[in-house]
Amino acid sequence: MLKPGVEVVKLSGVINSATSQDLRQSLNQLIEKGAKTILVDFQDVTFMDSSGLGTLVLAFKTLRASDSKLAICSLNEQVRILFELTSMDQVFEIFPNQAEFHQTLLAKN
Repeated sequence: MLKPGVEVVKLSGVINSATSQDLRQSLNQLIEKGAKTILVDFQDVTFMDSSGLGTLVLAFKTLRASDSKLAICSLNEQVRILFELTSMDQVFEIFPNQAEFHQTLLAKN
């Protein structure tokens, strides 16, 4: 059961300069819709480069400005290393999976 205001974006395949534009549009639509929390699920992502990361950072800043949150879950090894190398693992809330995210969210209320 999703909490009101929580949107989940499931990504798949490769997130690079060719696909990060679509990701940006999806996130912007959710932000405009008034999503309070967006969870980006990386379970089916095989690879992400810096342009994908840049898109997430932009969305993160936009959401933070409107008092909303962006969280991330289910990173594979390559994506996790990208987050760690850029210290973005310190910026984003990263969860092992969706269940863990929802549990934490429920515990906060």
